Amino acid sequence: MRQSIRVKLFLTFLLTTLLVVAGMYLFMRWSLDRGFNEWVESRQHERVENLVEALGDYYADAGGWTPLAVNKRQWIELLVQSDSHRHRHPPFWMNKALAGPVDRWPPDVDEELERKRHFIPLEMRVMLLAADRSIIFGRMERLPELTLQPIQHQGQVVGYLGLLPGRADNQIGDLRFMERQTQAFAWIALLMVVLSALLAMLLAYLLGRPIKRIAEATKQLGKGVYAIRLPVESGDELGQLARDFNDMAAALEQSEQARRRWVADISHELRTPLSVLRGELEALQDGIRPMIPEAIDSLLADVMRLNRLTEDLYQLALSDQGALTYRKAMIEPLQVLKADLATLAPEFAAKHLQVEVINSGQNAASLYADADRLSQLFRNLLKNSLNYSDSGGKIVIRVSNHAEKLIISIADSAPGVAEQELDKLFERFYRVESSRNRNHGGAGLGLAICSNVVAAHNGSIRAQASELGGLAIVIEFPLAK
Repeated sequence: MRQSIRVKLFLTFLLTTLLVVAGMYLFMRWSLDRGFNEWVESRQHERVENLVEALGDYYADAGGWTPLAVNKRQWIELLVQSDSHRHRHPPFWMNKALAGPVDRWPPDVDEELERKRHFIPLEMRVMLLAADRSIIFGRMERLPELTLQPIQHQGQVVGYLGLLPGRADNQIGDLRFMERQTQAFAWIALLMVVLSALLAMLLAYLLGRPIKRIAEATKQLGKGVYAIRLPVESGDELGQLARDFNDMAAALEQSEQARRRWVADISHELRTPLSVLRGELEALQDGIRPMIPEAIDSLLADVMRLNRLTEDLYQLALSDQGALTYRKAMIEPLQVLKADLATLAPEFAAKHLQVEVINSGQNAASLYADADRLSQLFRNLLKNSLNYSDSGGKIVIRVSNHAEKLIISIADSAPGVAEQELDKLFERFYRVESSRNRNHGGAGLGLAICSNVVAAHNGSIRAQASELGGLAIVIEFPLAK
């Protein structure tokens, strides 16, 4: 079964908090138990010292152990008085201890009662031995288990207090305190789990909401709804993801608009020469226009215009796909440019356009480039200037080297291009709707092809206003090392 991101986030937060709470609970219980046991052990050690001191005082006052050996009640009172925290009522084992033999200690206590109390009182884990380690109060069979504490009088050992192994005894108040603390820890842990569950639900909702919104928006984007945008509500990774999504959606929307405009422009450009061809052929077919050389030349001109358009589209498609063949070698681009200028010289002369080449480079520049593609680039740019410049104008070509770059500028005279349209000149089918319009020639693909050729040579191309009143195209190529 597929789980939503919110459920996964909720379970992750909840399990993490449960582990933390469980770890804290166990650590606090361990720390409390350890501290409590150390406190009980220290209190027992204090009681043993008090008992040893009390027995020493008794020995000094009585002059020996003989009076105590025949007075079991006195022995029990000494044991009970060593615990300053005990309540004043007699211990539960006192009556049974008095009923037993005088020297037998500790007395027998029911095992069930011992299990209920979980410990044996200190008074029932001590034995009293004389200086020669003979038993005053004790059991012969348990002598090997004893830990002896010497009882001294005037610097001499007069007896031993033997301590049997066992768990240090706890008072009823201590046990109740531990029970209350344990219950309090349990309730605190339960409360933390409930609060953690509520917090996990809130965090899962807050974190899951933008993710779910992004998922829904992605589905809409996949359906072609490119106008969708996400609100940016934070500056973290989710906010950055929303911004990146919006940028992607905007890019896809622009791409879709460009695709539609591309299809519409191609259809328009193909329809115009086809409509002219159809009209002229129908006129010839119906006998309205005679079959004379002028009519055939007109048909050929329309076919050539259609051929140029399809060739430009083909070249542009190849360059977009990176399928244009480039046979690069070390060449001098200025020689290629001069050859293209010589080829187009008759056309410049026919339009009375003056062409000036200014080479400010100190050395002959060399490029690792394809000479044919550079010639295609230069001819496209030169023909643009030829077609769009007014008759009697001027074209200035500047070549220079700067910071390991070859810079070529082709500037022409009026008419010019508005500044807000300069960046659009390299878009497909874009034509300036002014004096530089369709009536002067192409379909608006030449500069797009030029941009791809320059990019294939790791260069850059831009358009700017010309000092001559027209348009200047500036190209930069990295020089060969």
